[in-house]
Amino acid sequence: MKTIVPTRMLSFIVAVLATVLTTSNISGQTVSTSSELLTNGLRFENYTVLSGNPGDEGTVYSFPDVFTDVDATVTIDSLVNGARVNNIDDNSNGLGYKGAFQPYIRSGGVIGYSYVVFSFRFYKKGTNEPASLDIVNASALDIDGNLNLKEFCEIRMGSGSTATYMSTASDLSVLQMLTGRFKGENILGIERSGIDTAAYSNMFTSTNTGITGFSVAYGTNTLIPTSGARQFSLYMKGFNYPDAATLPLELLSFGAMLKKSTVELNWITLWEKNLSHFEIERSLDGRTFQQAGLVFGVGNSDFKSSYSFKNNISELVAPIIYYRLKLVDQDGSYGYSDIRAIRISSSKNEVMTVMAYPNPVVNEVKITIPDSWQGTEVKYDLFNANGRVVKSIRSAKASQTEMINMSDLGRGFYVLKASNGTEVAQQKIIKN
Repeated sequence: MKTIVPTRMLSFIVAVLATVLTTSNISGQTVSTSSELLTNGLRFENYTVLSGNPGDEGTVYSFPDVFTDVDATVTIDSLVNGARVNNIDDNSNGLGYKGAFQPYIRSGGVIGYSYVVFSFRFYKKGTNEPASLDIVNASALDIDGNLNLKEFCEIRMGSGSTATYMSTASDLSVLQMLTGRFKGENILGIERSGIDTAAYSNMFTSTNTGITGFSVAYGTNTLIPTSGARQFSLYMKGFNYPDAATLPLELLSFGAMLKKSTVELNWITLWEKNLSHFEIERSLDGRTFQQAGLVFGVGNSDFKSSYSFKNNISELVAPIIYYRLKLVDQDGSYGYSDIRAIRISSSKNEVMTVMAYPNPVVNEVKITIPDSWQGTEVKYDLFNANGRVVKSIRSAKASQTEMINMSDLGRGFYVLKASNGTEVAQQKIIKN
């Protein structure tokens, strides 16, 4: 089992899990917590559609009595790269567990990632008043795949959350992407039969305390276009995994900048535990990665550590170059960072423009900025057709390509204004 947890949190988590049975007040009510939630967990069943159309973005589902005097809602926040929800909670085929949240999701028919983001919110029974639970466990079960398709789950529980999984003979790569966000992705590509809580090699659990909700991204990473449907299972209880270990770090940031014919990669770790090294991997198609370099880590620290790596690309011919970090522990276990993309311009002269793609956009738009802006503070303002600012983002040290999530915005025309000091560039964007 791997426990991804900062050292400063260890004593607190041990104290929480050692509690046999405690009670706390949730919005004026007394409910059982700690060991009961660890053992019995939350129950997601007998849902109704609260608003919207089944399977559509923005649709809200109501799940009653997920815990003592607590109801919950699940919202389809976004459908990314064509992914669809065939069934919000599928128990029809006899697989899995009735009390688990089991969405049936169809892949988007694209190469690469397609996924659905769900948000969970807890309420005092029969009201709209938020309820805070002492401890919440979310266990992603049966994350498997095949040679051309690999499932993944990213659980986002916020600051203070931890994750546990089996360290030996695991089918998964589990990594803390940012603070409070844990991603488990299948790496072996082997189909496992059924949905089994004893199949530790294909599952991981994220835990947090005192929260009123969280979100989960479920989907697939494919090498060939596919629109096949897969059943996922999020079992809301904790498990005792064998073979305890600690993930080597928490990755705070990872950026990529293009300086003439050199790509500069910079990243920061918030803490490190038995870290061996970073392998810098590069790809010309976003699917097949090869090692481009190696950087040794501090190893053990409870403070921020900064790293950098420069990669000469003068002999490479590709419109886009992709980079990621492979984070390697001293025991040989590893995980991956998010992927960063560098777009290579065919123009010799830099023009103060920004490039937005894909355009039209469905959920996430990538913004490529001029070379001279990289590594400096850049502000992004998104205006709707009425000239009102609907989203504003500031990057203190901008990468060449930044991403803006537009899944929460309606369809229509938008104008992106990017500012770097006195220099300003604009780009029209269509949201479908």
